[in-house]
Amino acid sequence: MMHNSSHVRFFFLSGLNESMDFRVALFSVTLLCYCFIVLVNVAVVVAIVLDKNMHEPMYILLCTLCINGLYGTTGFYPKFLWDLLSPVHVISYSGCLVQVLVMHSYVSSDFSILALMSYDRYVAICRPLVYHSVTEKKRLLVFVSLSWFTPFCIIGTNVFLTSRLKLCSQYIARLFCVNWVIVKLACYPADANVNNIVTYITIILFVFNGVFVVWSYVYVIKICVNSLENRAKFMQTCVPHLTSLFFFVVTLLFDVLYIRFGSNSLPQRLKNFVAVQFLFLPPILNPLIYGFKLTKIRNRILCGIIFKTE
Repeated sequence: MMHNSSHVRFFFLSGLNESMDFRVALFSVTLLCYCFIVLVNVAVVVAIVLDKNMHEPMYILLCTLCINGLYGTTGFYPKFLWDLLSPVHVISYSGCLVQVLVMHSYVSSDFSILALMSYDRYVAICRPLVYHSVTEKKRLLVFVSLSWFTPFCIIGTNVFLTSRLKLCSQYIARLFCVNWVIVKLACYPADANVNNIVTYITIILFVFNGVFVVWSYVYVIKICVNSLENRAKFMQTCVPHLTSLFFFVVTLLFDVLYIRFGSNSLPQRLKNFVAVQFLFLPPILNPLIYGFKLTKIRNRILCGIIFKTE
């Protein structure tokens, strides 16, 4: 795996170089942020796992979304916190590829899970008579497994292709490793043609997820317009999902557009701010939005807090 790039044993992450004057403050804020992400996501996961009344498709998918958020943020925050305390920001070659695999598969799985959630709402509102048969637990388990396993394999293929490139630089002007940035370090651009093709195929596959989400909600909105009961169900369960989807897509789009078309003249701090939004907003907002909006989760968490304080 490391044969073609054996001369590159580690990478320098230069994204933090302009922010080291504020390292103590940044470390404190980042640590609080990561602890809060862990706290709110674990609270939702535990609430759903412990309450049998919430062992339903919508809550199981939300639990999956929160677990995926914990998985993705673990690929970034511990290393970033360590870098804030270190004078030199380096990561091993293999460690960099593992970080790419974790963070890219987190993003891809998040998109897949959100697509599953939109289909769940479509069946619940548009085809309520077949909802329980379509979303029975064994089938749901298969869907959830595929939403993790398929993106992991797709991203794993991208990472494997990247590992075969001969690299001529060790410097990554980011806070963390990104596959496309590593590919651009290739000594011979022609060697990266296969990587580019596979990357675009990957993007197209996940664009279909977006099309599927839009298709689902077009039908849901059509049904809800003429039904007061369905309108209430839409506000209760679909609005949180659409809010989560909106923040996820917007933050991810900013990062992708910057990686592909961003200007090198932008201040490094602005680049860093844009780069970490998909690791900050969705993992915090997903459990908060659902926790406040869905009555069962809110009541379960509040009961747990009250029980512990008594």
